[in-house]
Amino acid sequence: MKKIIKVLSTILALTLVFGTFTGCSSKTTNEGSKKIGMVISTLNNPFFVSMKEGAEKKAKELGYEVVILDSQNDASKERSNVEDLVQQGISVLIINPTDSDAVANSINVAKEKNIPVITVDRGANGVEVACHIASDNVAGGKLAAEFILEKLGGKAKIVELQGIPGASATRDRGKGFHEVVDNKADVKVVASQSADFDRQKGLNVMENIIQATPDFDAVFAHNDEMALGAIKALKTANKNVIVVGFDGTPDAVTAVNNGEMAATIAQQPDLMGSLAIENAVKLMKGESVEKQIPVDLKVIKK
Repeated sequence: MKKIIKVLSTILALTLVFGTFTGCSSKTTNEGSKKIGMVISTLNNPFFVSMKEGAEKKAKELGYEVVILDSQNDASKERSNVEDLVQQGISVLIINPTDSDAVANSINVAKEKNIPVITVDRGANGVEVACHIASDNVAGGKLAAEFILEKLGGKAKIVELQGIPGASATRDRGKGFHEVVDNKADVKVVASQSADFDRQKGLNVMENIIQATPDFDAVFAHNDEMALGAIKALKTANKNVIVVGFDGTPDAVTAVNNGEMAATIAQQPDLMGSLAIENAVKLMKGESVEKQIPVDLKVIKK
């Protein structure tokens, strides 16, 4: 009887020890995971579709899985996307913010799980990330303004179509633009309104501006989608003015070559996506990455 009790005690002890170890190993862990999460502000925009494709191509090339979710320009959707990816066991989060302020809440969801974060195209305010990959949007805004003034001989009445309020790209492109045009005697920004980086809104806002402030000779749109919408409104109103966009999307390049758009400040969204994956892999391997990685811009004109 004593032997039986002793054997049972030994079995019970071993069961408890084994259970403890299996309990530890069953905890969610990202060690050894080859899964990268990517959250994009909207896939209803060719620029961000190119970013997605660049990321997918590089991930496949390097042998890593990337799960890409669309926030549909909604900060609450963005957060739920991040929560979903964290649950899936990603090792790195790449995020293209819908809003540079609101995104801090989403990023903190990942940081609480010790998941490093890379921001792309738009930065994040009030929270530190491992790496930020973007064009120099301030420099791009300057390039746009300088091109317009050069084409118009230093005298201009300009309409500015702003992007999403709160987005770093909106702020920085506007900053660069105004650094060139403000306080010049023969240059005036006659209207400056937001059209949320959206083609249809660009069309609607441009129609309203044409009605309210018809005297202008140039339009600077913070992205190509708004510029293309503005062009449609200008055609309907038979107004022939200089239009400069920003991004270098295929539709915009076609519009430049057709003479409908004067220029676009070209970014390389596919390269941004590719660089984001490259640096995510470095972080997964425990390697260091640059805090800021700039992506070159250029003026595309006919």
